[in-house]
Amino acid sequence: MALTVGTIAPSFTTTDDTGKTVSLSDFQGKVVVLYFYPKDDTPGCTKQAQSFRDNYEQYQDKEIVVFGVSRDDQGSHAQFKEKYSLPFQLLVDTDGAITKAYDVDGGGYSKRVTYIIDAEGKISYMDDKVNTASHASDILCVVG
Repeated sequence: MALTVGTIAPSFTTTDDTGKTVSLSDFQGKVVVLYFYPKDDTPGCTKQAQSFRDNYEQYQDKEIVVFGVSRDDQGSHAQFKEKYSLPFQLLVDTDGAITKAYDVDGGGYSKRVTYIIDAEGKISYMDDKVNTASHASDILCVVG
């Protein structure tokens, strides 16, 4: 069962697709969209990433941080990001620690679940019924 609205978002520190260290605490005071997906460069995951890519300017205009998270490694993330010109960071979770902390473990992969974390670090929205093609637009409607 995914985490519920009102829960304090579990903190994490990991690396991104470039090897840079990323901690959730670095984004305190900002709204963060943390979207979990099963695997780089698969049809549904690609549609979902492209949805965020195509709407990314609107996220930037609202100063919303977008992170994609899967259990793939840095090399896989880097290739996926380059292949589809993704402008946001993909976070590495090869050991599944973030996936487990956010209760989206599908048994070796991350389930397709998105959390919106508010500026105070609480989960303000959770979506586990993702439409991959329109997902980024759907989330923008939620954040206003």
